Amino acid sequence: MTQAARIEGWRFLLLNAAAGAANVVMLSNVPGYTVLAPYAAGSLQGVTPSYGTWATTDHMIGIALGLPLSRWLATRFGDYRVLIGALCAYALASVLCAASETIGFFAAARFLLGLMGGIALPLAQSVTLAQYAPERRTLGVGFWGVMSMAPFTVGVFMGGYWAEYFDWRWMFFSNVVVSLGVAGVMLTLFYGRAVPRRIARFDTVGFLLLGAILVGAQSILNMGNDFDWFGSPLLTWLLLVVLLALPLFIFWEFGERRPALDLRLFLRRNFAIATFCSLVGFLVIQGLLSVFVVQLQVLLGYTSSHAGMVYLMMIFLAMATAAVVHELCKNVDVRLIVFLNFIGLAVTFVWIGQYDKNAYFDDIETPMFFFGFSIAMFFAPLAALAMTGLSGERLIRAAEELAMLRTVFGAFGITLLGVVFFRRTPFHQLDLADHFGGRRFASLDVLTPVLDRLQAMGMSADAARAQAGRLIRQQAQILALNDAFVVGAMVFVCLAGVVWLAYPSHAPKKRDEDELTRLAAEELMEQP
Repeated sequence: MTQAARIEGWRFLLLNAAAGAANVVMLSNVPGYTVLAPYAAGSLQGVTPSYGTWATTDHMIGIALGLPLSRWLATRFGDYRVLIGALCAYALASVLCAASETIGFFAAARFLLGLMGGIALPLAQSVTLAQYAPERRTLGVGFWGVMSMAPFTVGVFMGGYWAEYFDWRWMFFSNVVVSLGVAGVMLTLFYGRAVPRRIARFDTVGFLLLGAILVGAQSILNMGNDFDWFGSPLLTWLLLVVLLALPLFIFWEFGERRPALDLRLFLRRNFAIATFCSLVGFLVIQGLLSVFVVQLQVLLGYTSSHAGMVYLMMIFLAMATAAVVHELCKNVDVRLIVFLNFIGLAVTFVWIGQYDKNAYFDDIETPMFFFGFSIAMFFAPLAALAMTGLSGERLIRAAEELAMLRTVFGAFGITLLGVVFFRRTPFHQLDLADHFGGRRFASLDVLTPVLDRLQAMGMSADAARAQAGRLIRQQAQILALNDAFVVGAMVFVCLAGVVWLAYPSHAPKKRDEDELTRLAAEELMEQP
């Protein structure tokens, strides 16, 4: 084992390309799977799309639980060794996902896939940024910022491409090729290098309690609509487990010297406010993105590739903005940046929330173009605000906790925004039915010409009424989808006011020996 010099030249470029590819693939497995969820749901013994979302949320919970494991394993066995092992395990989990035939096995395999991804993601970043020269570290963070935006754009498009032109399982087979290829590159570049190692204490009790809380809460949210919430004995027992584990977890973590989740960080005002805004904001963003891409296909008849094209529109402003936003945070009060971005997100959501059945692709393309800009501006300013007054190991812990909790809330958001859509649909359906003459269409004065035309086309009277009912339901679902976006806009207007409760904060301008730690922590906080 030797302490080799910094990797340079073409090897340095190869390292960045390999680590960037791994980052994009592992993060793309959340939005990339979402677009093909209807295909997977239909293939897994014919379950409904609502069951298909279990694989998305369980995957995100796995990522969240993998982050604290990543730090401990890297300390114990060495960062690049753990990274290579996690990439190989990621390939194995991808094979299990591709081979799944039931939703239970598939959801478990997706959870394992997320767990391995949560271990590998921060390590791929840290081993790469460590090879940057001091004068290039800001460039490295900008590169990772661009790579972090790709899953929201390219990942969705590729997921739709696999589903429409090949098979949804091919997305997981592509994971195998990329992860094993990256593992081979990492082994070649780092083989024989010495790594600092030490035996560190791991909060096993806290980690198990945290896992019980997250898995239990997410299972309740996943199954609530389909199993009548707490009318189900299973969900009632899960609620009791969560309610018992939560106070035990809080009590244990405050008494633990090296807790799995350092709750003392929330006693810092800026970290608490920035984390709150980040968690609630990402809950709304992730939830709306996931609900929208499914309903574009199920409700509005988009193909999966066309739905992916809608999200691909975000790439143009998102990539450019992610590359420069770090420099902007050094010269402007980040509270002002966050405030303006939150207002911009609210305006964009209201804009999208005016979508109608007769609208064209171009009508949704333009707001999604600006949505990409707002997403790129979402992460870095909040990360800079959260880091105020933190340094050293506490800074890294803060970054891990923010990334972990934001991932958890993203999973919650997918389910909760789905509940908004699910609950608002019958409300609008009854309202429209009342407007047009009642559920049995006793006096359809408005629809009479439509019914006459349908019958003139060869439909029977009953078939014409059934078709009119389907049209009413479809319009009710469109209105419910618009309501979800309006709710998201209202949330961001409220958050725009909350951010001013934080102390004024600028990113530090002075370069010092801890800059790499700060940059690495900032980039970890920005992982979507």
